Amino acid sequence: MNKSEFLKELSTLLSSLPSDERQEILFDYEEHFSIASEKGESEEEIIKNLGSPSSIAKQYRANYMVNQAAVNPSASNILRAVFATIVLGFFNLVFILGPFLGIVGVLIGLFGASIGIIVSGIFLFLKIAFGPVLSTLYIYVPYGLTSNPTATIFLGLGLTCLGLLFFIGNCFLAKWLYIGTVKYLKMNVRIIKK
Repeated sequence: MNKSEFLKELSTLLSSLPSDERQEILFDYEEHFSIASEKGESEEEIIKNLGSPSSIAKQYRANYMVNQAAVNPSASNILRAVFATIVLGFFNLVFILGPFLGIVGVLIGLFGASIGIIVSGIFLFLKIAFGPVLSTLYIYVPYGLTSNPTATIFLGLGLTCLGLLFFIGNCFLAKWLYIGTVKYLKMNVRIIKK
């Protein structure tokens, strides 16, 4: 492989990056070639020292995806960043994907629990107003909860408020998880670059 083949392959592998960023990376590698050739190194030696174009492209793509996730917070950006970082090696598959999926699973469970608490509070609240209708839907509410209508209204209102607070707390937890994941991915990309 010579310089032009190396740069052409690198350019092809970096096609998912914006054009200006790709051109800047290619310019940097052209400079590497010119500086090393001035020192008397052959193109083969330079390519051997730089590494394979595919590993270089993987690192740049992972770095770009992590930066995109930091700048534009969204679920799709964080997933792209996680998967781009996983591609960098088996270590990342074990130490990024496993904990990430576990934490996301717990977060989904917490959101489900908060929605369940909200819905149960609403049903208790509505049991007083629409008791006969809810009875035809076969929704069972223990008699002890509905024997005192005032207590049932306040219990339903309390559960709904508790569920809403729980949901808001989960939103903050999801935001912190996102920020923490981006920081962890940045640290991981820095470690792999070394």
